[in-house]
Amino acid sequence: MWGRDRKAEKSGSYASAPSTALKEAIHQARIETAERSAVVVDLRDAEIARLELLNEALDPIFAELPSDVDLFDRGISQGEVPRLWIDAVAHVFMGRDKRQYRFVQDGRFGRKILAESFEIDEMVRAITHYIASRLVDRDHALSEKFVPIPAESYMTFQTLRSHQRWRLMRMFIFGLIAGCVALFAAAWIAAWYTL
Repeated sequence: MWGRDRKAEKSGSYASAPSTALKEAIHQARIETAERSAVVVDLRDAEIARLELLNEALDPIFAELPSDVDLFDRGISQGEVPRLWIDAVAHVFMGRDKRQYRFVQDGRFGRKILAESFEIDEMVRAITHYIASRLVDRDHALSEKFVPIPAESYMTFQTLRSHQRWRLMRMFIFGLIAGCVALFAAAWIAAWYTL
């Protein structure tokens, strides 16, 4: 079929397997691919191990947090880029060289680098400072005087809708009066010039 000679296939004149040089090249390429993927897996495992060391170094800091504070949710996510999450917006990941810690905070205007270091102690100090500033912000927000708005000042949907209707009605009446005045002025001016 399709230009193959079946008689030649049966007689064995075609080679039944690729040449040995090609077999060896394919075998060598598979070995190299396996070694590269093993290196990538080893690098990823090393990243996770370094993040776990930092996580363990943070245990005393998080043990001091008051029990009623639920701002922080620490944990390691093992996605494509492993991260040690401090809270919902701040995390630590490894830099390009896989030895440098990078502590960042995501915000409305992009990612902000809070600290970079090769040393766990420096990262613990930076994260401790971040946690302290978040706790102070929380205390400040909770200590502000809350002045409730009186219930009378809330507008219901029906009240708001009736206000909109009356505003539209007033605009219509104002437009009608302005149009009548303009029409009367135009008629008066036309009568003045025709005399």
